[in-house]
Amino acid sequence: MRRLPLRRLVTLATLAVVGAATLGSTAACGDDSEGAGGSSGPVTLRLGYFPNITHASAVVGVEKGIFAEKLGTNVKLDPKTFNAGPAAIEAVFSGALDATYIGPNPTVNAFSKSKGEAVRVVSGAASGGVALVVKPGITGAQDLKGKKIATPQLGNTQDVAIRYWLKQQGLTTTKEGGGDVKIVPQENAQTIETFNSGGIDGAWVPEPFVSRLVNAGGKVLVDERDLWPDKKFVITNLLVSTKFLKAHPDVVQKLVDGQVAANEFVNTKPEEAQQAISDAIGKITGKPLDLKLIKQAWPTLEFTNDPISSSLKAGLDHAVDVDLTEPVDLKGLYDLKYLNNALKAQGKPEVVQP
Repeated sequence: MRRLPLRRLVTLATLAVVGAATLGSTAACGDDSEGAGGSSGPVTLRLGYFPNITHASAVVGVEKGIFAEKLGTNVKLDPKTFNAGPAAIEAVFSGALDATYIGPNPTVNAFSKSKGEAVRVVSGAASGGVALVVKPGITGAQDLKGKKIATPQLGNTQDVAIRYWLKQQGLTTTKEGGGDVKIVPQENAQTIETFNSGGIDGAWVPEPFVSRLVNAGGKVLVDERDLWPDKKFVITNLLVSTKFLKAHPDVVQKLVDGQVAANEFVNTKPEEAQQAISDAIGKITGKPLDLKLIKQAWPTLEFTNDPISSSLKAGLDHAVDVDLTEPVDLKGLYDLKYLNNALKAQGKPEVVQP
């Protein structure tokens, strides 16, 4: 089977922006007049994130003023929300975004397209929160033969996960939707409707859509945590523009300090964090996320500062194994000194790269 080049796994809009890969390292990102020595004048930090549960660290950090406090009066926080990874990466490459919370697959795409120049991962944020939910009559992998299963996007993190899992079960898939199990990429919000109407038999999706499908009569066939060592795999990490990182390392340190503080809040004050998420999503989308749904999904997630780099690398290997991408050298993707500075200041163990 011919492998799909990695550039086909990002949106056309992203490709249009990153046609010249060096743009990621030369586009204007904030005020870099002070160079690598740090920031003495006012700086604007444009931070991207998604209004959902897997980005709870970011949502709470913004909503509760944690980032603003850590960044101080000399840095203006300009939060921007996105609905999908490719759009956030497009904004990073175009110079419209300095940092973003994002999933592993767009992270790899951005690093690869810029030939390792444009972005760095400076912290983790969350692990888990993904499952395969199916109709009640499906009791095992072999029952999926001939069935239609939705994923959020061809080649995205969940799409890779189910194709790799199905291959391990001896079942075939194709990028065109053929094979033993027909994979149907579609928007997560649409998946609830197609599941209810019988258009699909299940979906491999992140929270809160797992909980929504369960509430719609589905059942969890595979909790993705069970497929990973220690039940840990990256679902969200914090990525920064290399341009901004070089110009404002002090601001990046403060941002990571805020990330660690936000996760501390999320983990020690879960009820307050859940309410903040519901309220924040209401402000952003016009409709608060049901607090009961947040509480239902919460136990499936772990909010950790460790980016769990081994799982990102394994996910890339899985994508190669199912012919969805070519191998990528990830050397240089992680710069965790800022994270370890923040952890050390709090007397917490540092994150060691495997």
